[in-house]
Amino acid sequence: MLKSLTAALGAASLLVAAPAFAQEEARIELMTFHSPSVEGNLEGNDANRKVYVVTPPGYDENTDHRYPVVYYLHGYWAPVEAQQEGFQIQEAVQAASEVGDDFIMVMPDGFSKQRGGFYSSGPTVGDYENMVARDLVGWVDANFRTIAARESRGLAGHSMGGYGTIRVAMKHPDVFSSIYMMSACCLPPQPVTAGQAAAIEQMSEEDVANADFGTLANVSTLATWSPDPTADNFLKVDTGLREDGTMDPLVVYRMAANSPMVLLPQYLPALESLEGFAIDIGDADFLLEGNRAFMAELDRFGVDYEFELYEGDHGNRIRERIRTHVMPFFAQHLDVMARPLTGE
Repeated sequence: MLKSLTAALGAASLLVAAPAFAQEEARIELMTFHSPSVEGNLEGNDANRKVYVVTPPGYDENTDHRYPVVYYLHGYWAPVEAQQEGFQIQEAVQAASEVGDDFIMVMPDGFSKQRGGFYSSGPTVGDYENMVARDLVGWVDANFRTIAARESRGLAGHSMGGYGTIRVAMKHPDVFSSIYMMSACCLPPQPVTAGQAAAIEQMSEEDVANADFGTLANVSTLATWSPDPTADNFLKVDTGLREDGTMDPLVVYRMAANSPMVLLPQYLPALESLEGFAIDIGDADFLLEGNRAFMAELDRFGVDYEFELYEGDHGNRIRERIRTHVMPFFAQHLDVMARPLTGE
């Protein structure tokens, strides 16, 4: 009996010594962080932003380790919860861990009153660009065991998020070292015609609330890239429409000034500093020609990148490809070795 009691006490001591909750699979949490960059915007977009954070298997037990981080920017129209329903980013973290590559993965809320802030900066929508590059990265580094270095941060995104990926990477080369653009939107200049401007000026708040994808996208990009804090319209935008029916060239210039194709020559040092740069898109994607035009400019200026054209449309294979292409890309290009907390 004494032998049995000793064995039982020994087993109990092992249970006490083990972590209370072993993390055997990737865990996803919907959290909130505060973004000072978004404060004070005219649309009233909340500066307290939702964010999904995925930690890899073993994160809870291995308290002496830090991990690289992949930041993922979602697309236009749907809120972050709906985006996650489609992407299931925890599957990608789990799959990476199963082949020996452990990451933290982060997907912030890029939604706005008009369904997307385009990871850009302006008084009407707010500064979503620095929300990602400064506020979010700072919050993640402060609250999770990250390798808080450029070499261990990757940035990827789909559609509007693909646009955000190249924009943020060009403007913040000190923050991210490798990027992956998926079916990126808005790479060439996004013109606003006099007809579109006139239609937007006639829209009521109810019209905007009930607008379809294409119509509201025109409103959203105008609010983001042609803001006007003094405008009489409730959207606080400068449509550029003059009384004679022509467009103010300044608005045309402002829209073009947010095009990665236009910005590219100014940010060659940032692009050339990337450790990894990948682009992919489906062969039936409506954004294919814009991506080809952008890549022609990359070629013209001698920027190195990887490209894959795959069978698919704008969204039908994104969940799969995050797991099978995006995470392996970052495993190749980021500093992925989990570093001990001691001796730093």
